Amino acid sequence: MMATEALTFYDEGLPGIDTGPLCGKLIVIEGPDGVGRSTQIGLLRTWLEHSGHAVMDTGMARSALVGKTIKQVKQGNTLGPLTLTLFYATDIADRLENEIIPALRAGFVVLTDRYIYSSIARAAARGSDSAWIRGVFGFALRPHAIYYMRADVKDLLPRVVYARGGFDYWESGMDVRMGKDLYESFMRYQAKVIRALDSMAQRYNFEVIDATRTPEKIFLDLKKRITKLLGGKKKAAAKPPVKARRKPAAAPAPAAAPAPAEEETLVAVEA
Repeated sequence: MMATEALTFYDEGLPGIDTGPLCGKLIVIEGPDGVGRSTQIGLLRTWLEHSGHAVMDTGMARSALVGKTIKQVKQGNTLGPLTLTLFYATDIADRLENEIIPALRAGFVVLTDRYIYSSIARAAARGSDSAWIRGVFGFALRPHAIYYMRADVKDLLPRVVYARGGFDYWESGMDVRMGKDLYESFMRYQAKVIRALDSMAQRYNFEVIDATRTPEKIFLDLKKRITKLLGGKKKAAAKPPVKARRKPAAAPAPAAAPAPAEEETLVAVEA
């Protein structure tokens, strides 16, 4: 069983939330768009469940309160940077209160595809004040581990183009027009997001993962780190001691054969 830990928040935390001990683990997979976070979470969930852990995975814009609303309003391409950030803050707060914290209290390993850090980085890339936006997300629970899958924009480009078939309006920063077209805006916007995440690595204790490697190598790296986080591998059952084999008792020496009768008669006569 995993050790229980008290809830700690970055700032004042969510009001009215029981800060009793938790016996689960909150693990964040961070990184820019197209870096392969979803692939790794799928692999990690399968491995953890096969290892006997109860697992819940979550991610941005999945809350019951505003998840669908975020997707709907983004279709119109009319959201301002501040409104967009506050929508995502509401999304995270709702999932924390109604999904993440209850799962942690029940002993689940919670895997989240991005957390407050991507929202802070995106807001910074769109020109919002970094100190103010960090204060907005001060309600967030501190994760047990943050794995930052890092790659440069040049590494993301082929994944976005070939895997997704093109550029997303919002992931290219087109709402703030960082270039004359989707390609140019994507390159500039994602470069700013990566710089913002890099600047947060020390503040929030990111564990940096080289995401330019193959998915298999990234998974093995994450697996090794998470195994250590969860307390190492289970000890194998001790084998029963091997009993020493007893040597068979030596056979008794054969009794001396009686002397022939003739010899006994000869001795008697000589006496």
